[in-house]
Amino acid sequence: MSVNITISQNPLLKGYGLPPFFDISPEQVVPAFKQLLAELDTSLASLETKIETNWSGLVEPLEYLTERLNWSWGIVNHLMGVKNSPELREAYEAVQPDVVQFVNKLGQSQVIYNAFKTLRQSDTWATLDSAQQRIIEAAIRDAELSGVGLQGEAKERYNAIQMELAELSTKFSNHILDATKAFSLTLTTIAEIDGLPPSLLSLAAQAARSEGAENATPENGPWRITLDVPSYSPFMQHSTRRDLREQLYKAFITRASSGKLDNNPLIERTLELRQELANLLGFKTFAELSLASKMAPNVEAAEALLEELRRASYDAAVKDLEELKAFAAKKGAAEGNDLKHWDISFWAERQREEKFAFTAEELRPYFPLPQVLDGLFGLAKRLFAVTVTIADGQAPVWHEDVRYFQIADETGNPIAYFYLDAYSRPAEKRGGAWMDTCINRGKIKAQGVTHTRLPVAYLVCNQTPPVDGKPSLMTFNEVETLFHEFGHGLHHMLTKVDYSSAAGINNVEWDAVELPSQFMENWCYERPTLFGMAKHYETGEMLPEHYYQKLLAAKNYMSGSGMLRQLHFSMLDLELHYRYRPGGNETAKHVRDRLAKTTTVLLPLPEDAFLCAFGHIFAGGYAAGYYSYKWAEVLSADAFAAFEEAGIEDEQVIKATGKRYRDTVLALGGSKHPMEVFKSFRGREPSTAALLKHNALAAA
Repeated sequence: MSVNITISQNPLLKGYGLPPFFDISPEQVVPAFKQLLAELDTSLASLETKIETNWSGLVEPLEYLTERLNWSWGIVNHLMGVKNSPELREAYEAVQPDVVQFVNKLGQSQVIYNAFKTLRQSDTWATLDSAQQRIIEAAIRDAELSGVGLQGEAKERYNAIQMELAELSTKFSNHILDATKAFSLTLTTIAEIDGLPPSLLSLAAQAARSEGAENATPENGPWRITLDVPSYSPFMQHSTRRDLREQLYKAFITRASSGKLDNNPLIERTLELRQELANLLGFKTFAELSLASKMAPNVEAAEALLEELRRASYDAAVKDLEELKAFAAKKGAAEGNDLKHWDISFWAERQREEKFAFTAEELRPYFPLPQVLDGLFGLAKRLFAVTVTIADGQAPVWHEDVRYFQIADETGNPIAYFYLDAYSRPAEKRGGAWMDTCINRGKIKAQGVTHTRLPVAYLVCNQTPPVDGKPSLMTFNEVETLFHEFGHGLHHMLTKVDYSSAAGINNVEWDAVELPSQFMENWCYERPTLFGMAKHYETGEMLPEHYYQKLLAAKNYMSGSGMLRQLHFSMLDLELHYRYRPGGNETAKHVRDRLAKTTTVLLPLPEDAFLCAFGHIFAGGYAAGYYSYKWAEVLSADAFAAFEEAGIEDEQVIKATGKRYRDTVLALGGSKHPMEVFKSFRGREPSTAALLKHNALAAA
């Protein structure tokens, strides 16, 4: 693509509709943002001079302003996650400071803040609906948390900190991507691949071919194993070569912890700056600042929930490990009495196979992606009366594997769209899975006519790609991940709110945002849903009943350990942002080692640098908020229990309860407080009983 683009043709300046991905290139980013930020600056100045203290003279023009920025910046952020390249990084890093500066300026506009407060106290307040009132109250709070009350040096310092934190976050994320990419293990002999399933051998041969070994085959190798999860996880579960598992494990846990990709200094600096930021705004700690806009009333409440769950899961996790050691010893393994970290996945998989008589690999052929999507969309129809259809070709995409879909209501009218980018691409796409907003729902006025702009979502996963002419054959874990992200997508897409500031996930407290996603995971085990998608990709044969029974039996296999692992991350995150002070006698790593004594049953290795790859809290918005997964899981388990109590075998009941869930949890978005939304669905406040029961930890 030629570099001499005239700005008027710059696709990043379109500002509305679907992103024209075919036409976007990294060299357009800098000129686009130079022009866009100048225009937005002018718009902001003009809004401040003729501001009105009513909805149409204040909130609407402000929404338009932020949407213009979010449209363009959202595209660049999205591409950083799914199509990362040195050119894009350079462009991103060049414009990021200016974007942060503009966001600070907007957030700290005294004129706008005062106008919101005047509106809050005026007679028109009573005429606004609850969604409008909540948007205004959130705007006042957000301005206060953005430093609107700061003057002079304090304000300058606040802005400088925000700028540096944004740069640190980008750098942190890039370091993880680069460190993950930098390591690989090439295997050349049959002895080295002992135990590995065919699906991994195909993937590893494909990885070797992409690195220049053009004759690599699944049968004869060479095989390239990487730290990318679809390669790393099955290797750790199946390789009989303990020495290679150890090598891979140690590479994984030391990612981004040394040399030029070392995230350690970034961690300490980030924590130091967050603490200073909190103090500037009048909070004692960053955790208190973080929770000022969340559902949990305070840090103590979040910690009390985590501690309740820790007590319920710790003994179960200890028992899990003891059973695993006994199992390995019984199998004659020398390491039986002294299992190391790189032995856990391997022996857990062997024990699962024996206990429940199936392997995770055996199930893969029954979960080809097209089939799983049919099952997922069938469930959406049963629960929420919506129809999902393929709309490929109606939207430009950033990679040929990306699909585009339409969601229609009962009458066949389109109500939303989404992209699905399902496969792992370690060279350019960050790990993990996420949902992001492409377009928000909202009422739009154009040429005197008002119409509803339909929401569009990005759903991104990192599952096993199609290999050697077979479709993407998913592990059950990948199936759950897809359901999870689709749940986030439904929250964004099935909203009925017409103010984009509170539509879908907007203005929803962070610790309630995981409710719809975790809720969907429960359905993977429900009989009609599972049998609606589990069909063999070659024969079309339905998943045999004995596999379903085994899946159910295995559902809570080592659930104490699984729960404890999440609690370890959550408690560590809160501790780092609540009690820890950088620059003291302890480092962040010391904090982790100290907490590990009560939140892990196998202490981390001395060289374990997990924090250096903890992108959620250092590069992903979960700072002092990782507890949200458990907080929201209490809500989601309780929400699913509503279906169980009503009678999950009865289709009419499912339909009625699904409609109530859609009309409350999904439709109301951020227009009401999450507790009100939950109570309007459930008729009461949430309880932890369902979560403990679903994890078979209730007795504890």
